[in-house]
Amino acid sequence: GFGVVAEEMMKLSEQTAEVNKKVDKIIKEIGLLSENVEKAIQGKDCTFSAFVVEAVRDALEDLEEE
Repeated sequence: GFGVVAEEMMKLSEQTAEVNKKVDKIIKEIGLLSENVEKAIQGKDCTFSAFVVEAVRDALEDLEEE
């Protein structure tokens, strides 16, 4: 009855909070990486640019896995 529904709602709420934390973390990481890409492009540091692109790919793959 109501207790089962309430328990499921609580579980969904907890899962949503976890996902939100992960998304926030990824958004912050992408923001930092974007700043570094901009600096690398301005400085024409291709090695660093490649590193940043790979890091962004990894972050997006992590997001897709979860």
